[in-house]
Amino acid sequence: MILCITHSNDFYTIDIVINKLKELGVEVLRFNSDDFSYKISFEYNNFSGQQILKLKGSDFEITSDKIKAVWYRKLWNVSIPENLDDNYKKIYYQEYNTMRSIFFESLKNVPWINPIQIDHEIADNKLEQLKLASEAGLLVPKSLFTNNSEAVRDFFYSECNKQMIAKLHGALSRSMFGNTPFFPTTLIHEEDLENLDSLIYCPMIFQEKIEKEYELRIIYVDGDFFTGKINAQNSIAGSTDWRAANDTRPTWEKYELPLEIGNSIKKMMNTMNLFFGAIDMIRQKNGEYIFLEVNPQGEWGMLQRDLGLPIGEAIAIKMANRIAKNELEINNKKHSITA
Repeated sequence: MILCITHSNDFYTIDIVINKLKELGVEVLRFNSDDFSYKISFEYNNFSGQQILKLKGSDFEITSDKIKAVWYRKLWNVSIPENLDDNYKKIYYQEYNTMRSIFFESLKNVPWINPIQIDHEIADNKLEQLKLASEAGLLVPKSLFTNNSEAVRDFFYSECNKQMIAKLHGALSRSMFGNTPFFPTTLIHEEDLENLDSLIYCPMIFQEKIEKEYELRIIYVDGDFFTGKINAQNSIAGSTDWRAANDTRPTWEKYELPLEIGNSIKKMMNTMNLFFGAIDMIRQKNGEYIFLEVNPQGEWGMLQRDLGLPIGEAIAIKMANRIAKNELEINNKKHSITA
């Protein structure tokens, strides 16, 4: 069985992957991470030296030893009963989150796409992403992550030649539509430097503005690439960040990555130990490609929907192949020990 970790409001992409897995003859359990709460029953036992965790929901019952692989798509906050007293909420979250983490830990020896700890480590450190991308041969923007307004002013003049953008390190929300609450990448003008007092309450990433011909969303699936090109330059609102293009609807086009760029991305992803990632890049008018970031849980539904790219099917096939490979390795070890 493959466990697909998502949340109760997820749709479209999760269904594509699950349907393809079933077509391949693989048993699948969709697990809504927000439902790891009062909505399910669980038991963790270590009676005979073997640790087994059992989950039982309204429509499923599973023990951890039956799960052969995990597709980690999304992690959501656990649901909380509406009538729960405020005095109990802290301990409620603490204990249910602890139990959920123990459940995931019990699956550490099966293949994951992506391993949850590595996924979080990479997502939570965009500066490390830039370092590893550069070491893999990709060009990256000059960057500063700070809460120091004076450092921002100095960076604006000394490194950015008065052409600078600002963005949050983390995401406020995630959506393939780009229409959920978020703080878009924002162009900083010289007069904005006088209004940085609030930076102390919200550190931000500042980068040199990259003059772009167009933007790319690159979906990496265990060595394979699915790339969409988006040109939002005709949108005033979306010229700095295509997600903010509310004055026109940007359109996606299929795109073929240059071999050398693909090889550098593979090298970077292998170093990160990621099997999946949504990578944002800019192609400049001079032909150079600039790496911006990789999101280990990034959205790809719009590329499959608009361009017909078989991303969900690729994820399913890779998952099935990893189960087969893992079982072969286990059998080989057993034969080796017997011999």
